[in-house]
Amino acid sequence: MSFDRAALAAAVKRHGKVARVVVAKARGSGPREAGASMLVWQLGQSGTIGGGTLEWQAAAEARALLAQGGSTLRPVPLGPELGQCCGGHVTLGIEVFAQGALPETDAHFARRLSGSAPCPLALHKALRAARGGTPLAAPLLADGWLLEATDPPRRPLWVWGAGHVGRAIVSVIAPLPDWQITWIDTGADRFPSALPEGAAPLVAADPARAVPHAPTDAHHLILTYSHALDLDLCHRLLGHGFASAGLIGSATKWARFRRRLGDLGHTPAQISGIACPIGDPTLGKHPQAIAVSVAAQLLKGDVFACESLTA
Repeated sequence: MSFDRAALAAAVKRHGKVARVVVAKARGSGPREAGASMLVWQLGQSGTIGGGTLEWQAAAEARALLAQGGSTLRPVPLGPELGQCCGGHVTLGIEVFAQGALPETDAHFARRLSGSAPCPLALHKALRAARGGTPLAAPLLADGWLLEATDPPRRPLWVWGAGHVGRAIVSVIAPLPDWQITWIDTGADRFPSALPEGAAPLVAADPARAVPHAPTDAHHLILTYSHALDLDLCHRLLGHGFASAGLIGSATKWARFRRRLGDLGHTPAQISGIACPIGDPTLGKHPQAIAVSVAAQLLKGDVFACESLTA
């Protein structure tokens, strides 16, 4: 979790003044981890710090703060007074941002949310360590000051195809903060009218010709309406390079593709870099079931491991 300046700037541009609520510190059992955040404006909000009474009260306090500006820290025991039995404790940081007053941040954002103490030694040490190569694993709260990492690079995910499965996968993965989705299909009418935030459409009459534009460290999901196009994408990706690639289809389809890709000059070792089928076959073939299982693979980091996904 990090301070997402781009998302904040977009919200401020769209809604005017926006309050950001962040879990600055978490101890014990709680609904979200330190760094989880949400944006609140007068008529709505986005993101979540865990829902329930905690989030409802935090949103109300954020809207009250919008009228006066500034920032505050609020310690919250997660006990009976909230109607919760988590047993933990969180400290929420709430601060208001407006157009023309967004922070100019580099890799880290340090600021005082309450009190008048100077920046504490703990933050200076954490900043030095981060700049020396030790990443800031979670927000650091000390003496009313909060330090967060900002806008870490998102992992590129290229989704080829905007059919039922493509739409389900994008809808599940797009809200996750660690991924930047490029969504490719042959016509603008192939995409839903409302695209999820975090998914950038790419219209290409011949999608396979877009392969050279993909980063070589991108992850790919091949889900098009055409087996011929699927094969062409596999062929071109094998020649281009990728972090991982998954192809929707049956074991029979993949056996045919392996033969065809071999005929095109790819070695068995190279071809084995593509996983097919994708998802957990035991969960069924419903688009949402495929989306959930594929998202789980992405989150676990063992994306499209052939051994675990081959039916």
